Amino acid sequence: MARLLLGVSGGIAAYKSLELARLATLAGHGVRVLMTETATRFVGAASFEAIVGAPVLISEFERDPLRGAFPGEQQLSHDPIGHLELAARCDAYLVAPASANTIAKLASGAADSMLTTSFLACAAPRLVAPAMNDRMYADAATQENLRTLRRRGVEVIEPEEGKLASRGEFGRGRLPAPERLLARLEAALPAGDRPWDGLRVLVTAGGTREPIDPVRFIGNRSSGRMGIALAGAAARRGADVTLIAANVPFPEPAGVRRVDVETAAQLAAAAEAEFAAAHVLLMAAAPADFRAATPAPDKLRRSDSLELSLTPTEDILAALAAARTEAQTIVGFAAEHGGEGVERARDKLRRKGADLIVLNDVSNPEIGFESERNAVTLITEQAENEVPIDSKDAIAEAILAEVDRLREKAGRPAA
Repeated sequence: MARLLLGVSGGIAAYKSLELARLATLAGHGVRVLMTETATRFVGAASFEAIVGAPVLISEFERDPLRGAFPGEQQLSHDPIGHLELAARCDAYLVAPASANTIAKLASGAADSMLTTSFLACAAPRLVAPAMNDRMYADAATQENLRTLRRRGVEVIEPEEGKLASRGEFGRGRLPAPERLLARLEAALPAGDRPWDGLRVLVTAGGTREPIDPVRFIGNRSSGRMGIALAGAAARRGADVTLIAANVPFPEPAGVRRVDVETAAQLAAAAEAEFAAAHVLLMAAAPADFRAATPAPDKLRRSDSLELSLTPTEDILAALAAARTEAQTIVGFAAEHGGEGVERARDKLRRKGADLIVLNDVSNPEIGFESERNAVTLITEQAENEVPIDSKDAIAEAILAEVDRLREKAGRPAA
């Protein structure tokens, strides 16, 4: 896996970097951590050292006990210049959180710590994740410094909007979830170093429309946002992603191949054609359960007598699961309304032959259909894990992390 350099500057969000370091280490990456002196006021170096299994460096004059090596690597026979060796050996360097002060230093080229000197010396992909009060983030100086970094090829991971550290304050300045930061960091790695390189992922999204006549249809309120988020997250991890979009009005993420469908029959046919080549199926689409038995060939008039006879549509997930191989991982979705949702989702897991069911309680208006946010319960044969309300991008990262765990446990290869 990759050698990742993590720079931590001063800010209350530094605690999230502990989880980022843990997730990156669990994913198999070798992680070294550089901290500013101010960062140690918020979180201790010993915490990072326990997680990554390597010493944390703060001063550019500090001797590196590992001589520039990352965890799992053989040390050099001589003592190199620390900030040069780590920068030369890393595959990507992320500063998270990046305080307003640190961003100003990076933009100006100041080199007064191990973090800043290594940043100057690093030729690998460099990323910064600003985290601060919303007024500091919006200030013209901070925005100009970020524009300077972007012009130099540094990727800026935009902060999120929400509650801030200052009591009662709300705005843009929150550090994104560690899962999102890791996904962005992994996406910046050269081809061949990302965790899902070689993996083929099939994602379905949106809701089908079953015609009653040429104008009217039976459908549902699924927007396709969750499927779009999953496709984007899988692509950032390096996967070869195909998205089957059922009436989805949003553009597909960069690097994702798209197949548009309208009805459940078209969705079933497209999924069947793509499924055999896929290692992972993320069945986020909401196919209609019924279709009109005999759609009218012409538009029905208000004065027409209408008796609508319905017939069930194909059970797409069950049909695909019946044709699966041992190398494939299948994720289904269950939109439930109100109580006993977990029991119904667990029953669906067994009936459909899936590895994971993502339960979404659409009775909550904050996370129902068409919402930009979600909260889910991840249900496997052995466990139920609740993912609290967050952006659908963050929920997608949590789902893919669970897919990683399932595939590793089952011994399924990447390609």
